[in-house]
Amino acid sequence: MTTLAIYLDHQPEQINRSEDAGWIAEQLKGIGVVFERWDAAFPFDASADQDTILKAYEPQVNQLKNHYGFQSADVINVKADHPQKTELRAKFLNEHIHSDFEVRFFVEGRGLFYLHPNDKVYALLCEQGDLISVPAGMKHWFDLGAEPNLKCIRLFTTPEGWVANFTGDKIAEHYQPLETFAPASATVHA
Repeated sequence: MTTLAIYLDHQPEQINRSEDAGWIAEQLKGIGVVFERWDAAFPFDASADQDTILKAYEPQVNQLKNHYGFQSADVINVKADHPQKTELRAKFLNEHIHSDFEVRFFVEGRGLFYLHPNDKVYALLCEQGDLISVPAGMKHWFDLGAEPNLKCIRLFTTPEGWVANFTGDKIAEHYQPLETFAPASATVHA
């Protein structure tokens, strides 16, 4: 289940944790991150190709393209049998920033975004139906898990696509990996 946990910077002791989509969206909006839940315009199965998936979410994708000037959208699919899963995971687990938005919509599966905009760390477990838009310049990292299972729509404003500038901070080593990050057992708001 989609979960947001908020921690003190460099102190992975939890401050707040919730599965409430409204609370999650409100907390993330406070740091400039967009969080939405999307439904497909029509059903499709797991074998659907990129064109079918993009067509199913066309109204939402077009709205973001028009609002933010995204030039392209594609679908990334990383499963447990991906030949470069270990390298991809290691790359994404290093704290980094982008000069562009990082927008991901989870068509299937899940992944764990860690956002580090200030003196707190926001851990967002994204699952099917979740959209996250991380603004340019925000420090973050992402865990797709040791046995990844995700299919995401990605949107880009530049032809280069995903380009990371790594901070060199080892903060990610102090936080839970996807495998041990559990959904909230109870909603806690401070």
